[in-house]
Amino acid sequence: MRDSDDIFILGIESSCDDTSAAVLHNGKILANITASQAIHEKYGGVVPELASRAHQKHIVPVVDRAMAEAGIAKNQLSAIAYTKGPGLLGSLLVGSSFAKTLAQGLSIPAIPVHHMKAHVLAHFIETDAASPKFPFLCMTVSGGHTQILKVSDPFTFEILGETLDDAAGEAFDKAAKYLNLPYPGGPVIDRLAKTGDPNAFSFTKPKVEGLNFSFSGLKTNFINLVNRERQKNHNFDKENQNDLAASLQRTIVEMLMANLTEAALQTGINDVALAGGVSANSELRNALIETGRENGWQTFIPPFEFCTDNGAMIAIAGYFDYRAEKAGSFDDSAQARWGM
Repeated sequence: MRDSDDIFILGIESSCDDTSAAVLHNGKILANITASQAIHEKYGGVVPELASRAHQKHIVPVVDRAMAEAGIAKNQLSAIAYTKGPGLLGSLLVGSSFAKTLAQGLSIPAIPVHHMKAHVLAHFIETDAASPKFPFLCMTVSGGHTQILKVSDPFTFEILGETLDDAAGEAFDKAAKYLNLPYPGGPVIDRLAKTGDPNAFSFTKPKVEGLNFSFSGLKTNFINLVNRERQKNHNFDKENQNDLAASLQRTIVEMLMANLTEAALQTGINDVALAGGVSANSELRNALIETGRENGWQTFIPPFEFCTDNGAMIAIAGYFDYRAEKAGSFDDSAQARWGM
């Protein structure tokens, strides 16, 4: 185990459509810079080829700005952590190739990081908020993943339940796209739901084995209802979009919290956390706090800046690996699919 004195980690995230770089010093973030890609909005979703091109354009200025804001020189870096996967292969290749090349030039380790593990470990970035104690439960919810994890230490993650088809974030985005709402749809649904009636519409809650999830049937039920009502009233979407958003959001949040509550009962673990891009959803955050209060949990939610994809979470994951003397090889390859 390396001493923690003056460890500087550069974290690079490029798994999807955000190019992000962060500099971490002994657990504290000195800079966290992200360049988003507005070009995907007109397509209603991420176009992989356009995403990889945008990463190529953004990565050098994003890293330069992060280093400048942190106020350190490249030769002060202890290691460079980067997202190896899972994600879009072209996007991952841009970030991983840049990170390994820079690390090799500086003669320092390049540390490959699992994207979803990094979301979980974002809870350990030093902020004013408390961090969960091991072991804890973490529900990771994003556009591509929905999982309930038992986290025993920074390197040991056990999947207790996961989606068997669509992720929760994907269900939000696809429903929003069907209502002709802007991309990304999840935040738009969250905003509209604030002034909608969550009981206006009833949607199916597919039941699957154990602590797993299925959101495909819910998505189909939502689309079928909207289709049916459009035939009666072509203005149905606009007249009811707030109620539709609130009802969909309520259904998804109830499904998530039901399985998380069962996981806590089965394991006896009362430190319970959220992670992933959808952990920024206001209703989900409120539901975790309320459910935690009812069940005597200690609940943990990352600050908004560490919920969506960001370099800081990659840096903290790399920090744990660096201290444990875990480093990758410069021959490591990006992986679009990479198991926990």
